[in-house]
Amino acid sequence: MDELQKAINQVKETDRALALAFEARMNAGRHVAACQRAEGLPPSVAIDPDETLREVSPLLGDDLTRSYYALFLQNVVGLSECLNHRVADGQRVAYAGVVGAFAHLTAKKIFPDATLVAYPGFREAYEAVEKGECDSAVLPLENSFAGDVAQVMDLAYFGHLYVNAVYDAPIHQCLVGCEGATLDTVKKVISHPQALSQCAPYLASRGYEIEEESNTAVAARRVSETGDPTLAAICSPEAAELYRLHILAANINENANNTTRFAVMTRNPHRACREDGCFILTFTVRNEAGALARAIASIGEHGFNMRSLRSRPTKKLIWSNFFFVEAEGNLNSPAGQAMLDDLGTLCSGLKVLGSYERVTELD
Repeated sequence: MDELQKAINQVKETDRALALAFEARMNAGRHVAACQRAEGLPPSVAIDPDETLREVSPLLGDDLTRSYYALFLQNVVGLSECLNHRVADGQRVAYAGVVGAFAHLTAKKIFPDATLVAYPGFREAYEAVEKGECDSAVLPLENSFAGDVAQVMDLAYFGHLYVNAVYDAPIHQCLVGCEGATLDTVKKVISHPQALSQCAPYLASRGYEIEEESNTAVAARRVSETGDPTLAAICSPEAAELYRLHILAANINENANNTTRFAVMTRNPHRACREDGCFILTFTVRNEAGALARAIASIGEHGFNMRSLRSRPTKKLIWSNFFFVEAEGNLNSPAGQAMLDDLGTLCSGLKVLGSYERVTELD
């Protein structure tokens, strides 16, 4: 056998090995995606190509081969992600509101291939996951201007779901009206209370009467159905287009950096967490001097940076509160377990709401 034929045979043999390795890689990626779906996470590939390249670089013979392998690896990861999207059609994701609401738009960005299921309120969406009707719920935790979404915090404290991911979604509020409506014909503006709060200075400057509605998209739909030029809504540009309304004024929210943090909540906790990840705890303390201070100090003493601390009434005893803490770090590390042990002795009640890798910013 001449040298050329030997080389051709070697290529064919390597191609056969690559085919088997490719199938194994796709199956492994599907298994990762299946585990993510079980935890209610988006169907994304949890493997960083750059990190893999750093790990396998010592196995590659030269820089030229290494550069081409980087392209090969990127393609494999991209194909694996495409495959995972194809098999994610059965995932059901709950949100509160109607089509065109900010929660709907955010859920669609996070779960582009899932079936999105609308519920009339936060509680119904949350309980849909608890009951097994849906795999995940996308619910707002807080707005950068209007503050906490108290009902969702209460559901998280009293319920049984875990926070497995957090996303920052920019919010662009628009004043919209039906055919023939102008800024001068409008007398009343309807929307969700938080949207009205975010746009309060603009509404006050125009002297509009305001009325609360259950959802921004519900408000837009109501304006569309009435066809009343004296009635306007505050909603997203996408909702305005969906309900064939005209944007009378764009970006009327007081804060140009208006952002809402949405949580992905599921029945199963997300076990994996990086050192630069985050976690959420809720706890109650005994009614004695220094109890809260000792609990807070314990978090810092174990090396965790507490990003926020909020309180809500437990609704069990008068003036009794639970505390909602978000902090940075790996809760599954030895330091995290030691902190939980300490908090277990310092607090009258302690609950881990979940861990997530980092806050992801949506476009």
